[in-house]
Amino acid sequence: MRSQLILVEGVPLSDIIAPHWQEIHNFQARPGDVLIATYPKSGTTWLQEMVEMIRHNGDLEKCQQAPIYERIPFIELLQCMPPDAETVNALPSPRYLKTHLPYQLVPSSFWDHNCKVIYLARNARDAATSYYHFDHIAKLHPEPGSWDQYLQRFMSGNVGWGSWYDHVKGFWEEKDKHDMLYLFYEDIKQDPASEIRKIIRFLGKDLPDATIEKIVHCTSFSQMKKNAMANYSTFPKEILDQSQQTFMRKGQVGDWKNLFTVRQNELFEEDYRKKMNQTTLKFKVSIKGMS
Repeated sequence: MRSQLILVEGVPLSDIIAPHWQEIHNFQARPGDVLIATYPKSGTTWLQEMVEMIRHNGDLEKCQQAPIYERIPFIELLQCMPPDAETVNALPSPRYLKTHLPYQLVPSSFWDHNCKVIYLARNARDAATSYYHFDHIAKLHPEPGSWDQYLQRFMSGNVGWGSWYDHVKGFWEEKDKHDMLYLFYEDIKQDPASEIRKIIRFLGKDLPDATIEKIVHCTSFSQMKKNAMANYSTFPKEILDQSQQTFMRKGQVGDWKNLFTVRQNELFEEDYRKKMNQTTLKFKVSIKGMS
């Protein structure tokens, strides 16, 4: 059975999540908690695994003791699957947590306690492309329909967790008011070691170059795709059906070129410029020498 989307304070959320909105909204962050925030399909799991390896000083064994969704719980799903809210509330500080909520819906306790927030943004075309493929296997969302239909829905914000435009701009505009590190998917692809160093500094740690090289290797797409503790192969099939396609698909920059028609790209660009003309936020849609 496919779930449907329900508007919660103007943002479409899955009907698996929406009924628990009050509990999500009232989630109690603690001083020292670290929140990983992203729009869906923007490299969330990649960033989570990097943060985990930094947290454990590059110890891969410690990072393979449980699936990533248990090591860094997803606050929107605490009422729906393990680890539940009670388990997460009992975790020792600092806790590492994840959300796809737009800035205005993030539980206020994170801001009240000045928690560290790492935000990862991915260019709109690749995010839309990846989300379209993901929604073929994600039971918590409606059927994606044709690519043309889906692209229209993405542009209008009628997909799970709402508008990409509002999401990336919302965190960007507020980043200087909080203890927030704003990263770009394309930058990590281009120079993972440099971006990992930014995360290390932000988390107040200091790791040797050899450990950083190990983290780069262990969080590469090829390594993570075969790591059962990172690739979501153990995730409940009722929510994520990977019988036809895996959760980790390509992890590329520029894969949108394989899906967008010339006309779709023109229409998308026209709409994009209107929605992004008032922001200083800029994205790369391709990387020289890389797909």
